[in-house]
Amino acid sequence: MTSITTQDYTIHFNNEGYKALNEHLKALNYSKVFILCDTNTNIDCVPFLLANISSDIAYDILEIDPGEESKNLDICLGLWEALSEYGADRKSLIINIGGGVVTDLGGFVASTFKRGIDFINIPTSLLAMVDASIGGKTGIDLGTLKNQIGVINTPELIVVDTSFLETLPQLEMRSGLAEMLKHGLIYDEKYWNKVQDLSQSTLDDLDALIYESIIIKKSIVEQDPKEQALRKTLNYGHTLGHAIESYFMESETKKRLLHGEAIAIGIILANFLSVKYCDFSEEKNNSIKSIIKAIYGHVEITEADHSPIIELLKYDKKNENGNINFVLLEAIGKPKTDCIVDNEVILEAFAFYKA
Repeated sequence: MTSITTQDYTIHFNNEGYKALNEHLKALNYSKVFILCDTNTNIDCVPFLLANISSDIAYDILEIDPGEESKNLDICLGLWEALSEYGADRKSLIINIGGGVVTDLGGFVASTFKRGIDFINIPTSLLAMVDASIGGKTGIDLGTLKNQIGVINTPELIVVDTSFLETLPQLEMRSGLAEMLKHGLIYDEKYWNKVQDLSQSTLDDLDALIYESIIIKKSIVEQDPKEQALRKTLNYGHTLGHAIESYFMESETKKRLLHGEAIAIGIILANFLSVKYCDFSEEKNNSIKSIIKAIYGHVEITEADHSPIIELLKYDKKNENGNINFVLLEAIGKPKTDCIVDNEVILEAFAFYKA
């Protein structure tokens, strides 16, 4: 796969990625390299990375627990202290190798340590490859509220090695697929038609779809890097999806949802709202719901859950002037931002999801 050059950095693939990484390490002559991983990627991915680094530069491994629970200020504090203790300076580098939690957290830690040091992302999950590691968004959660603290700051480069997907559980692959489905629905109906059924896809097919998904996100981000207008469309399905994810995370009785599982629900809800507010096709709405439920199944959301989920919407990052702003669809590939929605219609959307 040909490398993808953005305005600020380049995304390299597979073996070419390690060549670019080694050239970068040689050219920049970093004082020290830190590898941030979680306990899973330390076992499954870091040895392969180290085997492909030709530089003899000194490095230290910083390991965190896997999962969204690690994406918080306490973990940041521990990492900042570790960087100081191990002698990191402004000429140091952090290589983030892991899923979206690692790339979000590691990018934020690097961007704020000594007012900013370089970082490189090596995403190892499908979600991170097509979404989380691309576009320069870094950050952490505030309690169970998603991505409330962070900065937009781009990596030096990104290495996408799709062989790491072989280490992923099927549920994590399915979680990442939700962002690819989102890309199709907001950007390109032809891509949506290709990505909605991967059951007969080969590894080469998947590589091509990942590549196309990255191109879609790159195109949107480059037109609106600071999320003033067009980039908001990438939050399609995320307004209610993030609220549901946070609600299930903080609940003592609910099973925690993976990010993509919550976003899949959010997409179904957003499409129902699109029918009500943007004249989106009811036929396509029903078709999309059937496709997504066939992939992700049904999650029980009771009437008692509705009000606390809606209450969480006030923390959404797209909100302005007290308004909760939704991204909806006028048609597949034609999103509309800054849509105001009545709570009563959100309740109708939950009923539609349950039906």
